[in-house]
Amino acid sequence: MTVRKLSIFVLAAVLFAFSSASPAQHERDNFRIAWSIYVGWMPWAYADSQGIVDKWADKYDIDIDLIQVNDYVESINQYTAGNVDGVTATNMDALTLPAASGVDTTAIILGDYSNGNDGVVLKGATSLEDIAGRQVNLVQYSVSDYLLSRALDSVGMTQRDISPVNTADADIVGAFANPDVTAAVTWNPQLSVISNMPDATRVFSSKQIPREILDLTIVNTDTLNANPDLGKALVGAWYEVMAKMAADDPQALSIMAEAAGTDLAGYRQQLAATHLYTDPAEAAELMADPELLETMQKVARFSFKQGLLGPSAPSPEVIGIRSPAGVYGNNAHIKLRFDPRFTRNVEPAK
Repeated sequence: MTVRKLSIFVLAAVLFAFSSASPAQHERDNFRIAWSIYVGWMPWAYADSQGIVDKWADKYDIDIDLIQVNDYVESINQYTAGNVDGVTATNMDALTLPAASGVDTTAIILGDYSNGNDGVVLKGATSLEDIAGRQVNLVQYSVSDYLLSRALDSVGMTQRDISPVNTADADIVGAFANPDVTAAVTWNPQLSVISNMPDATRVFSSKQIPREILDLTIVNTDTLNANPDLGKALVGAWYEVMAKMAADDPQALSIMAEAAGTDLAGYRQQLAATHLYTDPAEAAELMADPELLETMQKVARFSFKQGLLGPSAPSPEVIGIRSPAGVYGNNAHIKLRFDPRFTRNVEPAK
């Protein structure tokens, strides 16, 4: 799926009306989790191909089907529409798509933060200020929009100083190869490809805003509450792969690299721009840290300004975001949760 099948705004408008009506999720044993290609989510490709997910699912007598979706926004649309039980997403997109549409969502895995894996690239320029007046290709209303806004703010500009062009992540490399396209915002592996094109320069990256772009695995809260073994199995499988990542296992990394469409050297280069939480204690600590809620406050304010929290959202606080540190937003309308209990209690691989 290389094109966006549902408009974000249409999806939000349709589901917002049902924000208080979550269907009952009964105990069951079969689940579907969607993921898309990104350096920090390639461990799911490895866990699937090597039978690690199946092993952990069998441990809890459940079945988990991992589904690769080539268009990132479409994968979240599928989750928001209820076609899958979980998905890989950034913290911003978890808020502005499922949570804003009324889908109560829980982040059970905080996999990494982008430390250079998202960036702004210009042709024929070496300074971010040169973006003024250009058309900028990006996945509009995604975390790329957030990065662009933070970049523009750093040089005293706003999105009124540029012209955004909505471009699916699967199409952005081809678009940037066009001589008429001179500015783009994207993430790896696409970022590495366009940065290496002739006359291209990366002029801003997520390394300049550490711990703001977080990469998560999220699941439907009602499904998780009715079936906590889903959380145990997913987190167990994830951290079994993280042990291989921490050990710099070349075989495991090569399999991930191939699935991402690169080689081992290229994948390691992408990992160098990723702060991967291979230690579950470190991930659980950030999930419980007040800093996380402060970050989500920035994200909510940006999202509200862009109209991404729903057509009738009265303020950035319309959606409640809960973590062990407290609640930001509407305590009576919690729709996004950061839950470290599975990460804290992850069982060792056998």
